[in-house]
Amino acid sequence: MICDDDPGILEMMVMIIEEYGFEVFTEANSVNVLKDLEREKPDLLLLDIWMPVLSGDQILKTIKAEPKFSSLPVIMYSASAEGLAIAQKAGADDYISKPFDMNDLEAKITALL
Repeated sequence: MICDDDPGILEMMVMIIEEYGFEVFTEANSVNVLKDLEREKPDLLLLDIWMPVLSGDQILKTIKAEPKFSSLPVIMYSASAEGLAIAQKAGADDYISKPFDMNDLEAKITALL
């Protein structure tokens, strides 16, 4: 599952990740992530840090506090220089900076699955 408020990023990531053979679900509204996790039961979440309403780190803290989702692997990403520190503090399992290195993204996804 991918959560990002940027439709262009979502579209690009879906195309790339599906090429790797994974099924992908997307959510553009960070407020809906918990409902989507419940409904879709993804094996991994790719989560943008900077989103309106609820930021990625706020979402991740909520996910990790929820027993049924606490073991869900989460890769956070951002173009921000502070992205890695924010992801680590929030409890992300991994981090990737934008622009993505597609081989690195695939390797991180595969390692967590």
